[in-house]
Formats: sequence, structure tokens, C-alpha cells
Amino acid sequence: MNKLLIKECPVCGDLHFDHAMTCTDFYATGETFDIVRCATCGFTFTQGVPVESEIGRYYDSPDYISHSDTHKGFVNTLYHRVRRYMLGRKARIVESESTLQNGRLLDIGCGTGYFPAMMQQLGWSVSAIEKNAPARAFAKERFGIEPLSETQLSTLPNQSFDVITLWHVMEHLEHLHATWDTLYRLLAPNGVLVVAVPNCASYDAQRYGEFWAAYDVPRHLWHFTPNSIRLLAAEHQFELSNTYPMPFDAFYISMLSEKYRKSSMASIRGLWNGAIAGIHSWRNKEKSSSMIYIFKKKDEASETK
Repeated sequence: MNKLLIKECPVCGDLHFDHAMTCTDFYATGETFDIVRCATCGFTFTQGVPVESEIGRYYDSPDYISHSDTHKGFVNTLYHRVRRYMLGRKARIVESESTLQNGRLLDIGCGTGYFPAMMQQLGWSVSAIEKNAPARAFAKERFGIEPLSETQLSTLPNQSFDVITLWHVMEHLEHLHATWDTLYRLLAPNGVLVVAVPNCASYDAQRYGEFWAAYDVPRHLWHFTPNSIRLLAAEHQFELSNTYPMPFDAFYISMLSEKYRKSSMASIRGLWNGAIAGIHSWRNKEKSSSMIYIFKKKDEASETK
């Protein structure tokens, strides 16, 4: 297996990393991976993950929720119920931040297609990207949407989208800088970039440590905080304009984390700790289990000031 060895911090360029913890792939293989932290800026990432061309087998499971649409088990059932609510919330955020009732939207990493399908029903012109072939097939069969493969992203025209969304996708992408450059190229003037990622500075991340399910090694390569993603975006001429907490994620993540810890009554403990995490995120949204970040192009933002 060929491994990705990161020698330079993507955020600040430092070459010195501290070992933060060793996490287990509880989901698929039982293998362990090291998480390291930049000694200068604190950006955290998984070291030694399989390279992009070889990581596919870590996703190949009928239980991988964003690809399979499985309802098996209490945790996955809860995921689907929360998703129904969150689809509406995501749509409202897109319309509010873009000030558009319809427009051109690109959803990168659309999974089984629920979000682009909703936006299409609301009158948006929707394009979607999805790497996983079975998920693309599901989206086509269920919703009539035909997502493009990730290799087709580079063929899309410049400034062709009013809104680009990545819902829990950025943490997976090996080519981080190239992705941000592509997003800048594709986003129209005054367009809106929406990025949702887990927050490793959250209450539940601190509580569970190496058992925190949102580390999800090796599938999650990058582990963002509000500060690190803001700094990374700034390198690519994006300015953070707003943030939203995702407090419901804490319930799902906490239940999985309790399962990984082999706790008795894992679901009940997870629900309780998810509620506590929700209180923390209500007091301080930057402690939310996951965050939604709204970005706009820096030069365009400065012109409006």
C-alpha cells in the first residue's frame, strides 16, 4: 500500500509536526493511523493514509451511510431522520446567503443525491459531482440526477456557479490546494461557497479523544477548526463571511464514539453526551461538533466595502 506522507503543513508551510494521537479505523479495518498537529499553526491531519488511488477499499461497505443510504440500526435511522430536517436547513442557508431563490448550484460529493434533488425541486439549476459509482447510480435511479465523476470537475466552465456546496467532503480530499483553486475558478462573481466539516475543537472531540468518531481515519485526512479553515481559505483568496453550527451532528457522532469505546448502553450515553455537546455549541457555536462555513471571494468582498 502506498501511503501519503505530508511533509509541509498545508496552512502555514511549517515542516515540524507533533504527534497528537493514534486513532483506530473502527469502521472498517481495525488499522491504526497517526494524527499529527503542526507545531506552528496547530492544523491537524492524519499522516500515512493510503493514497487516493488506493483508499477506495476503506469506503467499500454496504454500511457506509453517505454512499449506501442504509437504514440498518438505530444510529443510521437517526441519521436519516436528522437528514430530513437538515436538508431544509441547508436549502434555507443557501438561499439566504446567496440572496437567490434559484440559481446555478454545484454540489461536490453529493453522495446518494438527496441535497441536489431538493435544490432542483426548489427551482435551482443543479450540477453534482460524486466519486462513488454506486452512489451515482442511486442518485440517477432515485432522483433522475446524473452526477459527474470527480475527474470531470476540471472540465466545468469558469465562473459557472452561483453557489458551490461541499457537505462533509473537504475533510476527505487529498489534493487540498488544487481543490480550493478549482472552487475559486468555478465560483461566479459574488458567488457563495458553502463548506461543512467536522470541528476537532468541539466539545465532543475533546471529550472522546482518539475515540471521536469524526476523526474517521483514514477516510478523513484533514481535521479542521474554525481558525485553520479560515487561514486555509485565505491562502486561496476566500474570505469567511458567516458560520453556522451543526449541533445535531453531536448526537450521531457521540453515539458512534460510545460504540467505539464499547460502552454499555452506547446509544443512551451518546444521546446524553450529544445533548451536553449541543448546550456547549449553543453557548459558543465554535464548539459545535460540525460547522458550516460561508466563504466569498476576497477581491469581490473588498470591492463592496
